[in-house]
Amino acid sequence: MAWDVEVELVNEPGTIAALGEAAASAGINIMGVCGFTHRGVGVFHVLVDKEVARADVFESAGLKVRGRREALVLPLEDRPGALGELARRLSGAGVNIDLLYLATDTRVVLGVDDLETARGLI
Repeated sequence: MAWDVEVELVNEPGTIAALGEAAASAGINIMGVCGFTHRGVGVFHVLVDKEVARADVFESAGLKVRGRREALVLPLEDRPGALGELARRLSGAGVNIDLLYLATDTRVVLGVDDLETARGLI
């Protein structure tokens, strides 16, 4: 199982380092990450390999955790059309994707509104 943790970061030097160091100190592997700024606030989605309860290590490092949830992590073939095919399969079953980013080893991370249905399609 993998967990997506949404962390708010101050948009200044050192905050990404603090996030990485906090994960390392707790033995949490970061398997994927997506980050951007919006109105001066850094928003990071971090894919971790430990139970979501362990992700409180980010809060202990002074970072604001905005959300946590189990994520669907799937291998994605590196070729034209692969993402579209996956998304069409999910949408055909009425599953909405509200989070998507890439992880290590050519895998896609999905946040979906119906995790069980999505798992059944894969």
